[in-house]
Amino acid sequence: MTQSIQVVDAFTDAAFGGNPAAICVLDAPADADWMQRVAIEMNLSETAFVLPKDDAFGLRWFTPAAEVDLCGHATLASAHLLWETGVLGSDRPAHFDTLSGRLIAVRDGDWITLDFPSEPASEAEAPAALSDGLDTIPKWCGRNRMDYLVEVDGEGVLRGMAPDFARLAQVDTRGVIVTARAEGDDVDFVSRFFAPRHGINEDPVTGSAHCALTPYWAERLGQESLIARQLSARGGHLKVTNAGDRVRIAGQAVTVWRGELLA
Repeated sequence: MTQSIQVVDAFTDAAFGGNPAAICVLDAPADADWMQRVAIEMNLSETAFVLPKDDAFGLRWFTPAAEVDLCGHATLASAHLLWETGVLGSDRPAHFDTLSGRLIAVRDGDWITLDFPSEPASEAEAPAALSDGLDTIPKWCGRNRMDYLVEVDGEGVLRGMAPDFARLAQVDTRGVIVTARAEGDDVDFVSRFFAPRHGINEDPVTGSAHCALTPYWAERLGQESLIARQLSARGGHLKVTNAGDRVRIAGQAVTVWRGELLA
């Protein structure tokens, strides 16, 4: 039996930008060990498995190292693929049942908006491995249930950062979000995301990190709707909105290739 699999670049309007995710729409429930092996084989930051149900889609996300509780770019990519292939009508929202509860994606022209839980970070002391790994003294440090959030003193500091990933891997967390106020007028804040503990030194664009970034910058900048850019080599562009206990994360996506799993 073969199983189709496709790669979608998320949070970009052009191929080979943004964050690639492998998306596998399953014909039947699959074993977690098999899904993890596929994720290892794909060797992308996330491989998502979508299982059609009566009123929604089951959705699970795997890095090459582990299953994760929340992933933005692979959710956006999954919704894009369901509409593009006609599995879901283009005028219908995509409902996903996940380890983080029910998530919803809606389509507005070329843009897809995700409805995600807000995950604000509470102020916390930076562990030595975090400060050493980033080789900087945080301007502010906090933590939510998934990640550390660190603000540094300016976009230039963030762009020039060369982390010690072996040291960062010693921090007991899913990942480390590092952010700064943007220098230009067209973007409100910038960020980078490091997750060596889960096999991803630097993630190109991290939708779920904006569950923490959105309430953080909304409070500091005094505005609910913001433009964000992730400063990885591939880069990514997002529109985010702070909405109480939810955040809206909008981006675009492009399908890059389609294939079949033979094993």
